[in-house]
Amino acid sequence: LALETIDLDKDPYFFKNHVGSFECRLCLTVHQNDGSYLAHTQGRKHQTNLARRAAREQKEAQKDGAGTGVGGLYAGVQVKKNVVKIGRPGYKITKTRDGLTRQVGLLFQLLYPEISPGVEPKVRFMSAYEQKVEEPDKQFQYLLVAAEPYETCGFKLQAREVDRREGRYWTWWDADAKEFWCQVMFKTERDERYSNHTETERRRGEILPTTRERTKQGERSKKIEAAASISAWCVAN
Repeated sequence: LALETIDLDKDPYFFKNHVGSFECRLCLTVHQNDGSYLAHTQGRKHQTNLARRAAREQKEAQKDGAGTGVGGLYAGVQVKKNVVKIGRPGYKITKTRDGLTRQVGLLFQLLYPEISPGVEPKVRFMSAYEQKVEEPDKQFQYLLVAAEPYETCGFKLQAREVDRREGRYWTWWDADAKEFWCQVMFKTERDERYSNHTETERRRGEILPTTRERTKQGERSKKIEAAASISAWCVAN
């Protein structure tokens, strides 16, 4: 799953040397395979070096922009914040199953030790046709978790309907431990069939009235016609 969510070709610190080993140019470490390198990127040393580099670059950017002298010209204009990304957060994924309802799901735990003050992670589901990283495949959907200054994490899930009832789908942000939790439970095939049937019946009901409704409408029409006939007879006489 980690290999599916992390593109090593876009990692500026990833380097494959002439003997086939993998190097981290940021931490100056050597790894025998890509799995070892990915584990290193989620470790404390790599995350600390990313935070230090981001802080240094931000400080240099502020220093370079201090003498521009454009404060008076753009006074009162809100400038879009340019956040320096410090890499992806560490995460853990646990499979869950409800023995009573036979529902299966996933529990996501993400670590944000260097999250920006006042920021809480945000979650969004994305269809295969919204993303531009892979060829669209209707069999999958994506769960995105974003929190500055970290890069957005994308997890590839089966394109099954998510049970959004209370206690089934939930998120929780532990501001003290800087940990974000998200549980996703999928509906069973039986529940999905029932939901689709109910939605079809609802849409059909919006277009075509039921037999009982048609009967009531006919009775009301007859009563209106009878009342109109009586009224017309009274006027004529």
